[in-house]
Amino acid sequence: MQAAAFAVHAAALIATPLRRRGRRAGLAGVVVGGLGAATAAAAVRRWGAPRAAGALATVAAGTTALEHVGTSTGLPFGRYRYTGALRPTVGGVPAIVPVAWFAMAVPAREAAHAALGERSGRLRRIGLGAAYLTAWDLFLDPQMVGEGYWVWARRGRYRGIPVTNYLGWLVASAAVMAMLELWLPAGEPEPTLTAEYGWMAVMQTVGFARYFDDRLVAAVGGSAMVPAAAAAVRGLVGRRRG
Repeated sequence: MQAAAFAVHAAALIATPLRRRGRRAGLAGVVVGGLGAATAAAAVRRWGAPRAAGALATVAAGTTALEHVGTSTGLPFGRYRYTGALRPTVGGVPAIVPVAWFAMAVPAREAAHAALGERSGRLRRIGLGAAYLTAWDLFLDPQMVGEGYWVWARRGRYRGIPVTNYLGWLVASAAVMAMLELWLPAGEPEPTLTAEYGWMAVMQTVGFARYFDDRLVAAVGGSAMVPAAAAAVRGLVGRRRG
């Protein structure tokens, strides 16, 4: 199940820059859905179906509510709105958005857990996991704004994204990490989930540098995600040698 879901995700991810802008919304759903299914399958195998389902439901409900509040009040990310390009929606929030939160939050938590090694503890995992997940948004937001999926009320300096967005992401990501700590107790870091984080780090760096022709985002996002993924790999290798 995990391998098949990941293969679908990977095929759609690779196909995305090959299709014209404005015709990629369907592929976005496949990319996110495939990654979400792969993450869920790995979580079921590692923690069991009840815990995995609880984590998915809690993160999905929490982030849907958060995104609804965000578009209504501007908190905690800043003022933005969805354009209607991504459908279906739940409470005005595209259904794939909470799936995306879950799909990358669990790999980010496991990657942070691996990177921390013997220093891994609940608060440290929450803090570093939030930073790892926010690092992904250095790619995500510029791409989604560029595709016209959501719009900021005031343009920021980083490809139109305001700094408040990333501060909000840190806060929101920490809350998501706390949810995962409740449902998915940390043991040995899950290698395939850690690998998912590394995959996204490499593919999005290459994608922006080569196919989206945006070396600024490739450099900024890559400088955040790639070292984070490398630290996770070193942590996994160190555990095995130990």
